[in-house]
Amino acid sequence: MSFDSSQMHAVTSFSGQALTSTPLQAYQYQHAVASLSTLDARSSSQDSFWRDSMALLEQHVEFGRRKVKTNDPIYQCGQVFETIYVMASGLCKVVNLAPDGREQAVCLHFKGDWLGFDGISASRYACSAIALENSEVWTIRYNHLLQASAKHPLLMRAMLAAMSAQLVRNRDALLSMGTLGTDARVGDFLLHWANSLAERGQRTDLITVQMSRVDIGNYLGMRVESVSRALTKMARCGVIEFRERGRRDISIPSLQALHVYIQNSTEVPLSVLH
Repeated sequence: MSFDSSQMHAVTSFSGQALTSTPLQAYQYQHAVASLSTLDARSSSQDSFWRDSMALLEQHVEFGRRKVKTNDPIYQCGQVFETIYVMASGLCKVVNLAPDGREQAVCLHFKGDWLGFDGISASRYACSAIALENSEVWTIRYNHLLQASAKHPLLMRAMLAAMSAQLVRNRDALLSMGTLGTDARVGDFLLHWANSLAERGQRTDLITVQMSRVDIGNYLGMRVESVSRALTKMARCGVIEFRERGRRDISIPSLQALHVYIQNSTEVPLSVLH
């Protein structure tokens, strides 16, 4: 890809605001659009992964079952690491403590997701995992998991794939924060939530976002006012609809329409990309 001098300082519209588009921004934009265009393929592979990994765990590893109520911790930052957890049902968030003491949501986990890998390196959990709704987790002793994985290569492959999936999600989150405007970022958040439900055979036309606007803002690196404005704009455009329960129940008539909305909110002139 090459850029001439006029393209270096092209002014482009991004989420309704004027900005200067540089070659780096154009490059980041292309990666953002490429990420969005591969959602369907990723959804299919993820659907197979979480089902297969849970089946392997049931077959080869001893584990406990633990019920967790909404807002209760699954594990806490600083706790001695001994256990890997798998979401058997429900939903949780992983949080860090920001320097000012606020909880900073850094990751969401749905049914079939593994969590607790952050405790391996220092033998203590580096984050806290909090249930966002009544959930059930499988508790697996890490040393038992390693022993079983040594005997069953497919299980080792499933564990490494779970680690890799988290790295990919973290990369995508950073890419979203670094390349998408506020409207596209909130739209991408909802699309990820809906696709995670679709992978697990759950309805996506109506989702309950079990996070406050403040939590969403912290997670996306945005102010709460920006989150609210972005959601209101999407509702005015007909991409989403609010239901009752404090506007946490959100109807998404068409995931494809939401996908297109995100792309349009990220649009830059083609002249900047060539």
